[in-house]
Amino acid sequence: MKKVNVAVVGATGMVGNTFLKVLEERNFPIDKFYVFASAKSAGSEIEFNGKKYIVEELNEQSFDKDIDIALFSAGGDISLKYAPIAASKGVTVVDNSSAWRMKADVPLVVPEVNPNDVEWNKGIIANPNCSTIQAVVALKPLHDKYKIKRIVYSTYQAVSGSGVKGVTDLEEGLKGNPHKFYAHPIANNCLPHIDVFTENGYTKEEMKMIEETKKIIGDQNLKITATTVRVPVFNSHSESVNVEFYNDFDLHELRELLKNSPGIVIQDDVAHNVYPLAIDAAGKDEVFIGRIRRDDSIDYGINMWVVSDNIRKGAATNAVQIAELLVEKQLV
Repeated sequence: MKKVNVAVVGATGMVGNTFLKVLEERNFPIDKFYVFASAKSAGSEIEFNGKKYIVEELNEQSFDKDIDIALFSAGGDISLKYAPIAASKGVTVVDNSSAWRMKADVPLVVPEVNPNDVEWNKGIIANPNCSTIQAVVALKPLHDKYKIKRIVYSTYQAVSGSGVKGVTDLEEGLKGNPHKFYAHPIANNCLPHIDVFTENGYTKEEMKMIEETKKIIGDQNLKITATTVRVPVFNSHSESVNVEFYNDFDLHELRELLKNSPGIVIQDDVAHNVYPLAIDAAGKDEVFIGRIRRDDSIDYGINMWVVSDNIRKGAATNAVQIAELLVEKQLV
């Protein structure tokens, strides 16, 4: 792979820090490297690949530099303002916020699922929602083989999905201190409330999963419903995914299909209490699947348990994989 010039926007945040870690671990081919953040973090030092870099304040002139790819994780408002500026200067933006995901002319990419969509980008590529990413990695091979009719999502999402404030609320709550961020205590509790409620009674997080799944898989006819729940777990999202197919299937063949699909690790030996656990998925990049079984209440259905690290595969690793695709396909 040729070396490219990379910028990380929001480098001092939880996901931004993980961008740096994943870029290092995957030996991403970097020539020049820049780190941007808010005025509050400007001037601080970040160590990356054995070198020290000064964090620069993000402004409208930041992308006048020679930058090929910019990884954004600084929130939707920042992305809406600065991603078009970067794109206008010839930078390809991989954005981790929700700002661009449902724009018709912006690819929404999970490399194991729809890698070729990067080819029609116009300067901005959206990184999907963390809970959607792990789900579609599991669903795409099944849709290709058996054609999915309906999906029911029930999620159990870690507090790190809310950033530092969510983690702090759980840490303080476990010490017996009052909550400050969530609407209710998260310690020893489950909150069926992620993001804001919309007029239809669903939360934004639930609607993200519904609409993003259709866009990534490329099938607007999918019937999908979702209930997303914040649980007192620090890292890794767990999901119960119920799938109804149009066509019949052999369960052994279905397991083998998942086992041989990219990015998936099967952990499904209930006789020995083997199934995916949030604590085991933390720090890893794969999507772990277990508890695969027929749903006998319908003709052609299954249930499965899907677990992945929401900060890595659910955010940073997926974004870096998109950047790798851009280099491999010589799009930068």
